[in-house]
Amino acid sequence: MKDTLKHQGLRNKLINMLINKGIKDPEVLAAMQKIPRHLFMDSSFEAFAYQDKAFPIAADQTISQPYTVAFQSELLNLKQGSKVLEIGTGSGYQTAVLLELKAKVFTIERQRELYKKTKLFLPKLNYKPKKLIFGDGYKGLAEEAPFDGIIVTAGAPFVPKPLLSQLKIGGRLVIPVGDETQIMTLLKRKSAKEFEKHEFGDFRFVPMLKKKN
Repeated sequence: MKDTLKHQGLRNKLINMLINKGIKDPEVLAAMQKIPRHLFMDSSFEAFAYQDKAFPIAADQTISQPYTVAFQSELLNLKQGSKVLEIGTGSGYQTAVLLELKAKVFTIERQRELYKKTKLFLPKLNYKPKKLIFGDGYKGLAEEAPFDGIIVTAGAPFVPKPLLSQLKIGGRLVIPVGDETQIMTLLKRKSAKEFEKHEFGDFRFVPMLKKKN
């Protein structure tokens, strides 16, 4: 698994592109500058790994567009040691970004093929989430709640209530909501029953599905 000077140069170009698109958080940019995205993709896509595009991975899923990863990560507004739940581990790329941001990461994947593959792959790059679980993201992870942040990396037809209930007061849920296209939505928990909602325009994700056995 090589990360060459060429790869690093391409990452620098990608970071400049993200800055030009409006990503401002220096820690998010630094995290993405470190991570060899090409290693999270099929080798046949390696030449395209640092384009700002989504690409197919196993189980009919995708690795998200880098801008989307950066945008969602920025909305989470993490601090060192923040406890984060990720719904949709996928290739593990977003997981790696969260770990580079020094978060304590709990991540759920409902595609068994991806779960098995990513559980083996992440430690090879020295990325170690607190838990990587095969399960139903709609249910969240009640036994580890509450969380400072919850990030959903698939298109949800609605906001699952368990995810709202598992946020700390002051915590943030970043979730794309919709069917064909999604509106990137940020929900901040203000009190036990009150949430502040912000919307950030259209994005496109694979659908968020319930767990299959």
